[in-house]
Amino acid sequence: MTTPPTSAPAVADLVRAVQQADSAMGLLQATQALAALAHPEAAACLVEVLGFNNPGAAVAAVDGLIAIGVPAVDTILTNIDGYNYGARAWAVRALAGIGDVRGLEVLEDALGKDIGPSVRRAAARGLGQLRLQQLQRDHQRLITARCLQALVDGCRDGEWVVRYAVAMALESLAPALAEQQEQWQRLEQALVQLHRNPAEEAPVVRLRAGLALRRLELLQPAEWPHG
Repeated sequence: MTTPPTSAPAVADLVRAVQQADSAMGLLQATQALAALAHPEAAACLVEVLGFNNPGAAVAAVDGLIAIGVPAVDTILTNIDGYNYGARAWAVRALAGIGDVRGLEVLEDALGKDIGPSVRRAAARGLGQLRLQQLQRDHQRLITARCLQALVDGCRDGEWVVRYAVAMALESLAPALAEQQEQWQRLEQALVQLHRNPAEEAPVVRLRAGLALRRLELLQPAEWPHG
């Protein structure tokens, strides 16, 4: 037996509950209920919640937008508030979790420029897990090249949590480069530098990069030279 789709009136009722919430707890609970529907018609309200000064509700809204997935991307991109740092930071997290290539420019910008380490970390992870399977090969190559460049630059980030995320993202990106020897070697060299950097203050970054390198050995074509 299949579950019937959520009706528009039910979504409208929950949107109204979010809009009429008169306390922080009430907003959190209403947002959680709306997010749980994962209905595309909830996306606009969930994006609006990202701009409220309620971190708990924002987390719930991000989870809801990620659950909605691709249908939420246009709404997020259209409503990113350049004057509300908090809203933009939460939007980056949502786009990273969804993995749609339309969020690429926002993720690139966030990794390179955002003032918040947690936002840069989310952007790095997002760049490593964009959904590329449905793209034509030429478009796929263009997207992966941009992701790789942003992550290579991210290896120099001043915060170890971001560099750790970059190491993870480089590993995640690697399968998409399996037919691109030059790009693969750039990725491998970036991991080697993270692994062997004597100035690295966080041993966990070197360890994570080393783990990625060992895993990449299982994927790399035997005829390619190692970095």
